[in-house]
Amino acid sequence: MANKEMEKLFDATVNKGKDCSLAMNSAVGSLVQFQKNIQNSLKGHLRKLMNDKQKIGARSSLVLVENESPSALEANFKKQLEAWKENSFWVDQAPEIKVSVPKGSLCNLNVKFNVGLPPDAIFNIVTDPDNKRVFKNIKEVISRKVLLDEGIRQVVEVEQAAIWRFLWWSGTITVHAIVDQNRKDHTVKFKQGKSGFMKQFEGCWKVEPLFVDEQMCQPFKPTTWNDYDSCTQGKGRVGSVVTLDQLIQPALVPPPPISWYLRGITTRTTEMLVNDLLAETARLRCAVSIEEVKGNLEGSVHDKMLDSADAFINIKQRWQVGRKQNRRRNRRLLLTH
Repeated sequence: MANKEMEKLFDATVNKGKDCSLAMNSAVGSLVQFQKNIQNSLKGHLRKLMNDKQKIGARSSLVLVENESPSALEANFKKQLEAWKENSFWVDQAPEIKVSVPKGSLCNLNVKFNVGLPPDAIFNIVTDPDNKRVFKNIKEVISRKVLLDEGIRQVVEVEQAAIWRFLWWSGTITVHAIVDQNRKDHTVKFKQGKSGFMKQFEGCWKVEPLFVDEQMCQPFKPTTWNDYDSCTQGKGRVGSVVTLDQLIQPALVPPPPISWYLRGITTRTTEMLVNDLLAETARLRCAVSIEEVKGNLEGSVHDKMLDSADAFINIKQRWQVGRKQNRRRNRRLLLTH
């Protein structure tokens, strides 16, 4: 009898121990799951913060189009031009031109330079249908057809007769391209349309904002147009960082020395484009009034333009020196290939 009672007591104790063990395991499991949930939540928040930081870092510049109404964009653009009217001092510098020769191609050109006008102004000049009056290497616009018009973005089919010059040689070439121009990110992408003697001809203009008077905000570093405008009390000028990437591949890549001459022609033509663009921005900065500048940029670039002979001569003098330096550097690069 006593043995049976002892067995019952033992079994009850064992069962209680199992129950306690199960309860403990359940509590530990819940604690582990809670910890995992916290870790996953923290990881999610950290990942979101990192993505936000990357977005901010990638967009540490003006937000000219996104989440802005057309009237607000126009007001911002006018304000940016007014800052240049109050202080038009700017010194143009020769662009950085890098020439590389990918396998099977004639050359890949990368050009980078700063311009003393806002991105919208540069975008308007580059995409103006009548910009042959700005870029002297455009002899004639044979045809121009708008394939897609979304307001901010347009896709245009263009055929032009372009002039090339190199040393004592010159001539014309017909270029047919599909151009994708997007004001949202200020890019102009072009690609060969009809095939001809060119197997591949493509590239991209990209215009990014430059806070010219950023030192007025020290120690604060503005990352948006609103911040920059606020810390400079509306006096801060907005310039542009312009880059041009261009790949040229003829149907048949000629051997040296012909390939050297063709690269020289391409480099020289690109220099002419940049030279004309800088000369145009200098004339715009010297315009009589902000209304004239705005009208010129929105419509015909040269109508009602104020001639500035002194500014143009200074640019030509600076560019003569810059071209000589670039020719020497590019000649050394071309001779190595």
